[in-house]
Amino acid sequence: MRFAPSTILLFALAIPSPAFAHASDRGFVLLLPTGHYIVGGALAVAVSFAVLAFVPATALARIWLRRLKLFRLRYDTRILTSLVSFIVLAILVAAGFLGSRDPLSNPLPLTVWTLFWIGLTLACGVFGNVWRWVDPWYGVCRIIAWARGKAGSVPVVLPPPRTPPLKGEGDSETVTLPSPLRGGVRGGGKATPTIKDSTWSYLPAIIQFAAFAWFELVYPAPDDPYRLAWAVALYWLVNFIAMLIVGHDRWTRTGECFSVFFRIVSKLGLLQRTRDGHVSLGLPGAKLLGTASLPLSGVLFVLLALGSVSFDGLMRTFWWLGTIGVNPLEFPGRSAVIAANTLGLAGTVALLAAAFILCVWLGEKLSGAPVGLTRACGLLVWSIVPIALAYHAAHYLVALLVNGQYALVALSDPFSRGWNLFGTADNYVSAGLVMGPQSAWVLWNLQAGAIVLGHVMAVMIAHLIAARLYPRSPTLSQTPLTLLMIGYTIFGLWLLSTPTGA
Repeated sequence: MRFAPSTILLFALAIPSPAFAHASDRGFVLLLPTGHYIVGGALAVAVSFAVLAFVPATALARIWLRRLKLFRLRYDTRILTSLVSFIVLAILVAAGFLGSRDPLSNPLPLTVWTLFWIGLTLACGVFGNVWRWVDPWYGVCRIIAWARGKAGSVPVVLPPPRTPPLKGEGDSETVTLPSPLRGGVRGGGKATPTIKDSTWSYLPAIIQFAAFAWFELVYPAPDDPYRLAWAVALYWLVNFIAMLIVGHDRWTRTGECFSVFFRIVSKLGLLQRTRDGHVSLGLPGAKLLGTASLPLSGVLFVLLALGSVSFDGLMRTFWWLGTIGVNPLEFPGRSAVIAANTLGLAGTVALLAAAFILCVWLGEKLSGAPVGLTRACGLLVWSIVPIALAYHAAHYLVALLVNGQYALVALSDPFSRGWNLFGTADNYVSAGLVMGPQSAWVLWNLQAGAIVLGHVMAVMIAHLIAARLYPRSPTLSQTPLTLLMIGYTIFGLWLLSTPTGA
């Protein structure tokens, strides 16, 4: 099945998610009935929307909010894990400066682009905000606060807090459904106190994430160990200075882009920490049901994060390379397409933001009882988060499977001195794991399934959010955004199956 390039571009530039690897062995994927998958995926999202129109939102929320208590955290070792993370980061940066210049044998690029950007994102999306425990600034900031006499003492192990911190500053999660969904739903009740974010409070995170996306997607040598070491060291230092000025908690809430990104993705996590320190197991996405509305800058941050990944996949396709006048079989190198890809990245994010805001605006008009475009965007943007994680998993799956093996080898010998610190330096890297017709079939089904499931979950979350915003006409108000999600499903599956170069 073929789709017009203009249609594909519309959907391509209208939505989001993170990608760093080619989807699979494309020669074999092209032999699969990908057109049937594309049609089936779009129908699955459309059918889920139709079914949800007849499901009471309160009943769905009641099921979704069920939890199973697992254990209680008696101690908080965050200072210790943060200091260990800082030491590891320092060693990796040193390896970038002093180790091999080969990106597949130096542990810094493998850790940053594979274990951190791919692996940690998936871990936060599955388990919760793992980043809080490996934040390389927290421990150092606490020690400095202690030295200044502001922290009293800094024990390595702390008891868990009795009362939850403000949302966004702690890891305690309280799921609350505001009216009209609160009645009769377990987990409803008094909401956790929140911080009132200003309209542009997320601007520092937007600037930093835009720079990160440009470095990853446009800069000629993002995986060069020496250059990457400079970038990582400067990034840590700039944010450390900001934390000393405004405070760690305040800066990681809206300023440091990865703290913001991982916190947003972690709303899909299965594990939740309650007020009394108990860890419970819930359904994926349950924490999204009671989230507060993001300010305009927070909405733009989410769309930037998702749009940059959309362009990551799009810029490798034969279609994009042909559009900018590049023969995909004779790629001249990233230096030759810096200007084109910079404009493409900016244009993708801009068109995505315009498409999303337009759909929300149309939903406001169809609802008959508008609540305000800013508030509607701030809540409905949470429904895009499952799509982000799904695309992250789909696009980066091959890189994680292959480069993850290289990372295990490189970490055992970070300075290329013949060491074998963890016993993995002599491991055989099996790139054949993702090659051949059988592997292509398995990977394609995993990737396609992740994308379809992510969109179905997005439709479900949007349905519940729409019921909060427009109790009289939730289905009608959700229709434009659902059409956008269906279109993005088509684009995403096409993106995984189309030929790529560069």
